[in-house]
Amino acid sequence: MSAMTAAGTGSDLRPWLAHYPAAVPAEIDPAAPGTLAELIRLACERYPQREAFESFGKNLTYAEIGRAARAFCAWLQGQGFRKGDRIALMMPNILAYPATIFGALLGGYTVVNVNPLYTARELTHQLTDSGARALVVIENFAHVVEEARPHLKLDAIVVATAGDLMGFKGTIVNFVARKIKKVVKPFTLPGSFQLKAILAGPATMAPVTVVPDDIAFLQYTGGTTGVAKGAMLTHRNVAANVEQARLWLGWAIEPPLGRSDYQHVMVTALPLYHIFALTCCCLFMLRVGAKGLLIANPRDIAGFIKTLKASRFTLFSGVNTLYNALGNHPDIGKVDFSELRFSVAGGMATQAIVAKRWREVTGKPIIEGYGLSETSPMASVNRPDISEFTGTIGFPLPSTDIVIRNADGNETPLGEPGEICIRGPQVMSGYWKRPDETAKVMTPDGYFRSGDIGVMLPDGQVKIVDRMKDMILVSGFNVYPNEVEDVLAAHPGVLEAAVIGLPDEHSGESVAAFVVKKDPALTAEALRGFCKDSLTGYKVPRQIIFRDSLPKTNVGKVLRRALREEVAASAKKG
Repeated sequence: MSAMTAAGTGSDLRPWLAHYPAAVPAEIDPAAPGTLAELIRLACERYPQREAFESFGKNLTYAEIGRAARAFCAWLQGQGFRKGDRIALMMPNILAYPATIFGALLGGYTVVNVNPLYTARELTHQLTDSGARALVVIENFAHVVEEARPHLKLDAIVVATAGDLMGFKGTIVNFVARKIKKVVKPFTLPGSFQLKAILAGPATMAPVTVVPDDIAFLQYTGGTTGVAKGAMLTHRNVAANVEQARLWLGWAIEPPLGRSDYQHVMVTALPLYHIFALTCCCLFMLRVGAKGLLIANPRDIAGFIKTLKASRFTLFSGVNTLYNALGNHPDIGKVDFSELRFSVAGGMATQAIVAKRWREVTGKPIIEGYGLSETSPMASVNRPDISEFTGTIGFPLPSTDIVIRNADGNETPLGEPGEICIRGPQVMSGYWKRPDETAKVMTPDGYFRSGDIGVMLPDGQVKIVDRMKDMILVSGFNVYPNEVEDVLAAHPGVLEAAVIGLPDEHSGESVAAFVVKKDPALTAEALRGFCKDSLTGYKVPRQIIFRDSLPKTNVGKVLRRALREEVAASAKKG
């Protein structure tokens, strides 16, 4: 059933359609998405001599990245891995990442994207839950794999380097990483394989039939419940989202007249293991034959700007914190933005002051969109031809229905807040091995419950109001209080702990912990150090406030809401 049929035949039920750009249809062609394996093959066939990715000044053509992908796939097949097996990737934005993602997808394997900053505990949970059989990890974080290895059931570990696929230049890059910057810690992984050797091997893979309903990714998320689980994104889900992006944005990036050789370059600073970057900056770029300018360490703002100054680019993606850091750097005025078509933002709310500064610097507004891991991710996006930042998350994409529902599941009138619910071909097939969790977020009529509160404006644009749950959003990444509280409670000097998010001008929100001591000698520094052993950096509480007690309900449940209200009241008093 198409989204139009499902929603009804009257345009008043889908007010956004009246405000679509003339070039954008209401629906995608159901046959157009196909599979990601087809997308990869076609891109490499259509644009063999075009540059596909750039990293540390080294470019790879579509033909070269295609060959590397086939070599990785052939190796997986030779090792006895079968279609549907889960292959985990734990790397930042380096050339090895697209090569291994594409190789896994060509072979019908399921990719499990892993944050390379994960601790051994977090890595163990994700690999165990997904049943991953193989892991590709950059050497910078191989020591974490070594720590977790006794608890893992992997059949193969592959070690990558930042210099893989870069020839002699890669030797220099690796030397700098190991000897000068010393970002590679010692590790021992007996029996592991070197990705460099694998990618240099035979590139003849056995034929594989990949179909749209095959699972392409297990994209891990806490969703709205805080329970870490893998969203099952099929080839159909993600390929449909790529097609939706092409229809919505493609007309705005047509090459200049007479310039069939014109190529777009997407600044890819957001990590490819994040669904926003994966779909928008990688797979969508394949669809239009663009190049991805890979930024391995966007936290190094000075280095990032140095790269921008030396590069030609036409498209930009980021989150609020990144735009804020770049826009306020003293050297941003030295970057040439003359070819910039548009900048897109997602992952967290973009602040108006940040968008204003970015427009002053670049001459272009930030085009904000909205989505979740469960929606592949794009559900709504601002029109690409806006002249000013809107403060909304835009219009629902083609073949996408968004409704705002109250606690009873009934649709709210326009302008009244409720939960944002999404239906479309990009919505996941469910959570991996968790039908109970799937049932909590999928409605009987096929909508995904986002857990976010929003309103629909009269023209069909959607505006975020708040979040239903206690999830904390730090620089676009989800932090779930339950997980942090569990770690805090494991400290022998802690009696009780509660975690909330506090507003932060740099990261949107920061993690704050309210702790009741068991040991009077416990310090905030010691507790923070304890957390660093089990939590990724952005999850570690920035503020630790010691208290004699925590507010609770009459049955003993800690009231996080009361803590937030106390902080807000204190802030008003000044």
